[in-house]
Formats: sequence, C-alpha cells, structure tokens
Amino acid sequence: MRAVNRTRQAVLVDKGNVAASAWARLVGLLGHRPLQPGEGLLLRSEKAIHTIGMGFPIDVLFLDKDGKVLHLHHCMVPLRASPFIRQAANVLEMPAGTLERT
Repeated sequence: MRAVNRTRQAVLVDKGNVAASAWARLVGLLGHRPLQPGEGLLLRSEKAIHTIGMGFPIDVLFLDKDGKVLHLHHCMVPLRASPFIRQAANVLEMPAGTLERT
C-alpha cells in the first residue's frame, strides 16, 4: 500500500499494510516494533483508534471514502484514544514525525 499527500506530492507511506478484517483491525500495531519511515498501516472501516498497549507514538490520518483527510493527529503517544470521527472511512497510522516532514 502506498499513500501520497497529493497537495505537496510527498510520499507518506510506500511500505504499507492494510488491516481489513475485524481481527487485523483489532490487533493493529499491538506488539509491532516502532514504524520506520515509509511504513504504515491502513485500518479499513475505522472511525476511532487507541494506542493502549503500544510502545511508540504514531501520526494518524482519518480519511473519508475518497481518501480526503478529515482529521489528523501528530505524535499520538501510547495510552491515548482518538476522537470519534463520524465521517471517517479509514485511518492511516504512520511513524511519528511523518506529518511534520511532509
């Protein structure tokens, strides 16, 4: 999976995975090593996430069905919950600092 900021022509993720099943979305990045630049996880059909049980911060994009950014969160640290974004269709998780760089 690849994600690009079309406004700035900047690659956000070029080595991404997609979590489409309920189990894959539930597990998400739990137990995963910290994401490296270019890595990411797209959670299909999600409107909110949490970082409970994670050991590293992430940048988060909430996307509508067309991939337009509805909400973003810079450096979401462990043990936090995001707001519920009613219009979101997917959530993209990336290494902390990706949004600031791009």
